[in-house]
Amino acid sequence: MATPTDHRIGRRAQAFLRRTGRDYAGNGDRPLRGYLTAMAAFGAYTASWATAVRLRGRPLPDRPEPWDVLLTSVATFRLSRLLSKASVTSPLRAPFTTYVGPQGPAELHEEARDEGGKETVGELVTCPFCMSVWVASTLTAGRLLWPRATRTAMGALTALAGADALQLAYSALVDKTTDH
Repeated sequence: MATPTDHRIGRRAQAFLRRTGRDYAGNGDRPLRGYLTAMAAFGAYTASWATAVRLRGRPLPDRPEPWDVLLTSVATFRLSRLLSKASVTSPLRAPFTTYVGPQGPAELHEEARDEGGKETVGELVTCPFCMSVWVASTLTAGRLLWPRATRTAMGALTALAGADALQLAYSALVDKTTDH
């Protein structure tokens, strides 16, 4: 049962958080509460898969193999861009974003909706850098829990990144040779 002292501490904490958010944002509007929620969600997500790894008795490697780091890096890059920028995945982002226009080959520029909790999620799902934290964590969990399947998926994503690079290089070459 909460005591009057508990209520005072709670009110003081809320006032401190409001003041901190206001002082931090200055004249802007930063969704610190949403960011805090996202950080807590990421912590819970990571703790959940770490617990699953431990319960399954999977040993952690002493250190990551350089090949696995490279494969995870390229796969993380490709899957993060696929989830956060690709036209084909826009239905996943639509509840949290507004379409602005095209942005590069087969990619979109979208902006986060400024509606309650949608702003933070919108920022997360349109930012490949933000998305990569979640993707790298997921691929790491997959490597520890289902190594063969995850390595296969990461190989496919890496091949897709290579194919994208070749498509862009080919287009640049065609543009260069037809400009003369």
